[in-house]
Amino acid sequence: MSQETIWQNFQNGQQYMATWPIRKELALMFPEPRYIKATKFATRVMPAIAVMSVLSQMAFNNYDALPQAIVVAFFALSMPLQGLWWLGKRSRTVLPPSLATWYREIYEKIKNEGYAMQPLKKQPRYLELAEVLNRAFKQLDKTSLERWF
Repeated sequence: MSQETIWQNFQNGQQYMATWPIRKELALMFPEPRYIKATKFATRVMPAIAVMSVLSQMAFNNYDALPQAIVVAFFALSMPLQGLWWLGKRSRTVLPPSLATWYREIYEKIKNEGYAMQPLKKQPRYLELAEVLNRAFKQLDKTSLERWF
């Protein structure tokens, strides 16, 4: 098993964030929608907070507090990275047996409806579950999904 670099983990987190379907049915079962929402918010807002924390100390000539402002800025900039890190790790985590069974059921339902799918994974990860759920919500009708949601 190869070691992933930090950057690969961040890229995996971005891919997982783009793949996971944001649906209210899933929000009750999985923490991903909350992490994705928080990470997107932090990506938009935290760089501005980091800059403002440093510039406000400089604007008021409070150079004694500049080291603390820099620490606050680094913390603010780390928040989106923390979300991406968690999402990247989660995407590569193998599903527990109950979710793996659920993954296989949904996969088979999509296959039986006649849609082309990638080969079934023996040990599916959360990323594969996200892909299957995404396909299910896009291609199956509501009556087909009622069994699971």
